[in-house]
Amino acid sequence: MTDKVIENNQVTVMGEIISDFSYSHEIYGEGFYMVDVKVQRLSESFDVIPVMMSERLIDVTGNYKGMLICVNGQFRSYNRHDERKNKLVLSVFAREIEFLEEMEESSKTNQIFLDGYICKPPIYRKTPLGREIADVLLAVNRPYGKSDYIPCICWGRNARYASGFKVGDRCMIWGRIQSREYMKKLDEETIEKRVAFEVSVSKLELADKEETK
Repeated sequence: MTDKVIENNQVTVMGEIISDFSYSHEIYGEGFYMVDVKVQRLSESFDVIPVMMSERLIDVTGNYKGMLICVNGQFRSYNRHDERKNKLVLSVFAREIEFLEEMEESSKTNQIFLDGYICKPPIYRKTPLGREIADVLLAVNRPYGKSDYIPCICWGRNARYASGFKVGDRCMIWGRIQSREYMKKLDEETIEKRVAFEVSVSKLELADKEETK
């Protein structure tokens, strides 16, 4: 990763492939496909993370279900027009992949580093049990004038710290990607189960103001 722009968005996830490849899109004759990877948490639970791969990286016609894989890449977003409005779709864009024989218990299976800019005022709140939470939306620059918009969630002391951030502040975040199920009410009679993806923040800091000028 010699490109400085690439260094501001780094992801490593390790887990089990649990789906077939599904076609996503094509750019300049290169096809991109989606696959789901089940990534264990430290607890008994897990996250199911969508990974986008180029057909030049892997034979997408193969059956890899149950195989262990390590993916290095970036966490990317794009807007999909859905139900008369835009929906932010997030996935890990694979740059390098490696199949694993086994997963060592000490392996760091889910890591992300982001260096970007606060693009909405953080939303700070408390749960009914008094736990502090702050939602942060980070814009991370990509080559050719593009940006990825990454929702991040902070807890406790990090949430209090993030609540004072301003739009335009440059912020560095370390954490992991998590999947979260929620119920979406479509109309009076229909409720649909959906999955959201976000970065669970373990550490964050504002870049030196002098650097951001």
